[in-house]
Amino acid sequence: MNVQPPLSSDWPEELIDKAARIRLIALDVDGIMSDGKLYFSATGDETKGFNILDGLGLKQLMAAGITVAVITGRRSPLTEKRMTDLGIPHLMQGREDKKQALDELVRDMNIQPDEIAYMGDDLPDLPALRFAGLGITVPNGYWLVQQHADYCTRAAGGSGAVREACDLILAAQNKLEAALARYLEAGE
Repeated sequence: MNVQPPLSSDWPEELIDKAARIRLIALDVDGIMSDGKLYFSATGDETKGFNILDGLGLKQLMAAGITVAVITGRRSPLTEKRMTDLGIPHLMQGREDKKQALDELVRDMNIQPDEIAYMGDDLPDLPALRFAGLGITVPNGYWLVQQHADYCTRAAGGSGAVREACDLILAAQNKLEAALARYLEAGE
């Protein structure tokens, strides 16, 4: 069985080579894991939507041995709950300097920048995106971030963009078929 995402025919060899080296993916939250909008109830409570496709993609990455980290400038109990539910080992909230946070992960994990994918959508993400070996953004991200990214997903932030990035990394590392096998075999 040869399982490849529909977008894979558009991936240049250089992108696949970069994705094949990834050991850590670090993600922004607002605009990447959510649609980037802040929703407040009449009482001032914040609500946020996360795409279920993204969550399973991140679980598949972790099951394949790729570490997941979330670096966000805001502090949100909703973000903490979602990342805890997903089992994400590194959650760094209230971090305005995302490159510095990424630097800390590099030192702690003893990895090289070219083994990192960073996914962000706005100017605070740009230094981290440029530092990482694979910079990923979304079509609803800021234009300058798009210009510096190695890859811009087709799906918008909060609408499956993270899953698309997960599939890219898994496919480049020849781990996608194994990640999908249990679902494909269940129907036989």
